[in-house]
Amino acid sequence: MTNDELQMAAFEIILNSGNSRTVVHEAFAEMREGNYDKASELLDVANEDLLQAHKAQTKLLQEYAGGREIKIEIIMVHAQDHLMTTMTLREVAIEMLALYKKMQ
Repeated sequence: MTNDELQMAAFEIILNSGNSRTVVHEAFAEMREGNYDKASELLDVANEDLLQAHKAQTKLLQEYAGGREIKIEIIMVHAQDHLMTTMTLREVAIEMLALYKKMQ
């Protein structure tokens, strides 16, 4: 895999997980206002962005498993960190939404 291809994959992961993170924070704001249906919709939107990031990650893993050499650079480490942090944040948001609903 060329350095350019790796960087493009990393930026795709960063872009999509960053978009997802923004939407998760919008969902938190809706939760605070008691707009639970809207928060749930936003978490679904956030998941769509995460799926796009995950597809880019999976493509890299498939290429690696197929024997293609992939040189890992700091940008890919950053991309992976972005993705995993956002996935965790969304999971926490789902739990918080359930707790908000339970408290009403």
